[in-house]
Amino acid sequence: MTEHIANLVSALRQELEQYGEMAALLERQQQQIGARCAEEVYQSIGPVKRQGLAIQQARSHREECRAQLAQALHRARESSFAELISLLPEDCRPLLCSLVRKNNELLARVRQRARQNHLRLSRSIELMQGLINSLFPSRISRIYNGRGTMKLRHLAPRSSYEAIG
Repeated sequence: MTEHIANLVSALRQELEQYGEMAALLERQQQQIGARCAEEVYQSIGPVKRQGLAIQQARSHREECRAQLAQALHRARESSFAELISLLPEDCRPLLCSLVRKNNELLARVRQRARQNHLRLSRSIELMQGLINSLFPSRISRIYNGRGTMKLRHLAPRSSYEAIG
């Protein structure tokens, strides 16, 4: 059983490391967005995607280690961390509880930072689309109605000289 515990501890540490790497990448990306460094933001997408895959692999490995520990404890493979930790020797519990808690906290921080970056990028695109639409009006305009849903409005085409003057 100690091997299963050691494997789970190692997997939790690896997952924590992957979340830390993602947090650093998203922090850097947020700085680039704030500094309006379009090329750097664009180049950051690849590393963020690769780190997302690394997180998925680490999470999958951690889940397999948790399931193996559950089986070693004669519990269902889907048993929760709380249930499993309560069955372990007293000296193992603080480390596992701490690693699970830190993983959850860092995951929440990564999600929050990813949402912030997404909102900032979406707002930038929205502003740029507005600028483009004001310079080159299209036949279809997208506006929000009173319920907050998108409504399409057809516009009469204008000549370039009408848009300028």
